[in-house]
Order: sequence, then structure tokens, then C-alpha cells
Amino acid sequence: MVEVRAGYSTDPEVRQVGSSGGVLSALLLYLLERGEVEDVLQNAPDPDNPIGNVTQKSRSRADVLHAAGSRYAPSAPLARILDDIGGDGARHGFVGKPCDVAGLRNLLGRNPALKDRVPYVLSFMCAGMPSESGSREVLRRMEAPESEVESFRYRGNGWPGFATAALADGTTRQMDYQSSWGGVLSKHLQFRCKICPDGTGEFADVTCADAWYPGEDGYPSFQEQEGRSLIITRTERGEALVAAAAEAGYIVLEPLPVADIARMQPHQARRKGQVPARLLAMLLTGRRLPVYRDLGLGAVARTQPLRQHARNFAGTMYRLLRTAFRRSRRASDV
Repeated sequence: MVEVRAGYSTDPEVRQVGSSGGVLSALLLYLLERGEVEDVLQNAPDPDNPIGNVTQKSRSRADVLHAAGSRYAPSAPLARILDDIGGDGARHGFVGKPCDVAGLRNLLGRNPALKDRVPYVLSFMCAGMPSESGSREVLRRMEAPESEVESFRYRGNGWPGFATAALADGTTRQMDYQSSWGGVLSKHLQFRCKICPDGTGEFADVTCADAWYPGEDGYPSFQEQEGRSLIITRTERGEALVAAAAEAGYIVLEPLPVADIARMQPHQARRKGQVPARLLAMLLTGRRLPVYRDLGLGAVARTQPLRQHARNFAGTMYRLLRTAFRRSRRASDV
């Protein structure tokens, strides 16, 4: 990590449309408008499935604004990555989940000929990827029939913004962020997301997130207000990009103590240290374990209380045994 700051886009439209302060979108606009890259690979709404995602090559302001805002549904921006970055000699930016960024870094590291094709790799903090069943549950609770939904935003148009479904009859349905993410979508995460040690984009040049203000209870407040981004530069190239974008007037930067990250993102502050206890539960139930290298899991785990490890171990063990039991019952019913 090079620097930690808060900030926001100086463009009111970008700040409003983005999920937080619009800094990630502002950085993309800087890269495109200053000719640093020819396009940016990022997630955007699927035109054939309003709750789904597609990988878009953004080349203009309109493209970036179309893709702005969180998309809490499955995405696979690396599915065609060799076709997307190979052959044309162009320079590409990339925005993805932390796991996407790690995969791209591995690919570029093993293919020197491609290394300079993606000079800027950006990420956002990720609490896990919900399945589309979570999105359908949000629509059900909104009383928005999926067949009548013409467009769907998970967030944005304010901070934190509302989940918003636009229907064919011209009406809209909305649900606040705490209800949509906290009450529904976060209950539909893939299991692999629960054992992911990198929710903060450690392999990106720049990571952005919500710079939540703490409420009276010390936890983040989700009341609507002007957006503010948490900005972490992780490489010298990322730091140079953020500084140049600020100098050019694309973003405003504010100093931020590193200790404030845990108040703004309490889940992310604990997440990495929870992984070893969850892996132990997998090991004891005979599951294959992922291999994590050079992430310092043990050191982070030692900073967290024993009761937290016990809780994560027990919770993971319960989920794994419940899944095994259900599979056994289905097999016996066949």
C-alpha cells in the first residue's frame, strides 16, 4: 500500500451516478481522455438480462457512465481476456473484482508479451458475489415481475443509492441499500467468496470503496448523502495516476488516517483474518483447500480474538455439514 485517502469526482454527474464518490469512474475518464489507454474493460448491465452483467470495452464518457455503479451479480471479465487484449497492440485499462485482478496479474506475469497491454489495473472492495437468485429475490420483494423489468440498478444515483427496477409500464420500484444488500443479496454469496482472503484488491494499482461515515453506534451509516470514495493506491503507478487525476481536476483528495479504514469498512478489516478458521473447517470435513501464497494470513489471524475464530470455524462447519447432509438426502431419494 502506497497511500490512503478519501475523495470524490469533481464532475457532479459522475459523483451522482457512481456507487460512492465516483472516483473509480473519474480515473477511467482521465485515462481515456488523456490517451493513456484506448479502452477500459469493465462490467456493465447485460442488455438482454437487466439483472446480469457483460464485459464492456468502454471508450467514451457515455460508456463509463453506462457501466458506473455496483453490479451485485455474477460477472466474468476474464472469460475472453486473450481476445480482448491480444492482437491489436492497443493499451487497455481494466476494472474488476479483486479475484479478477489477481487472475489478470497471474496471466500477465506468465505472458511477457502481454504485460504492457494492460498498464492500469483497478479494483473495488468486494464483500462477495451474489447469485442471480439474490437479485430475483430483491425483485420479488419489490413486487417487480422480472419479465416486466427493462433496466435494473443495484446502487448509485446517490450514496449509497437505491436498488431500482424500471418496468415496461414506465413505473419504478426501489429498495434501500441496507435492505437490498444487507437483507437479501449478502445472503446469496457463493461459498468460495466466504473463503476469499482478498476483498480489498491487494493486486490492483488502485482500489476504491465506500468511505462510509460512522453512525452513532460506531458502525457505517447508510443514510443518503453526497458520495465519498475510499482510495487506496497500491503501486507507484497507481499513486501517479491518482495524483495526476487530482492535478488535472478530475478528483478531489482528502487526507485519511489508515486507522479509519476499519471504521469505514469493518467487514473488510476482519475478513482476511477469518479465512484460516474457515479453511480448518474445510480440512476437517474432507474438502479440497485452495492454496494461498504470500498473503500473510497467519499474521493477520493472530491479531483477531479467539472467539472470532471459534465463531467462524463453527459457522463454516455447520454450513459444510448441512450441505453434505442435503446432498446425501437428494442422492438417497433418487
